[in-house]
Amino acid sequence: MTVVLIISVIIVLVVLLLSVLTTSKAYSYKHTVDTLEDNPHLQSNEESDASKK
Repeated sequence: MTVVLIISVIIVLVVLLLSVLTTSKAYSYKHTVDTLEDNPHLQSNEESDASKK
């Protein structure tokens, strides 16, 4: 019974450690955003709006 409890605690600690590491890595990732000039959908929307007028 004691062996099963010790193995269970070790598994829980490993899973907790991996969760903390992956969350930390995800928060440190640098996201980038395209500028408005590079957005092809915005240009096509402006052209369609202009043609409707």
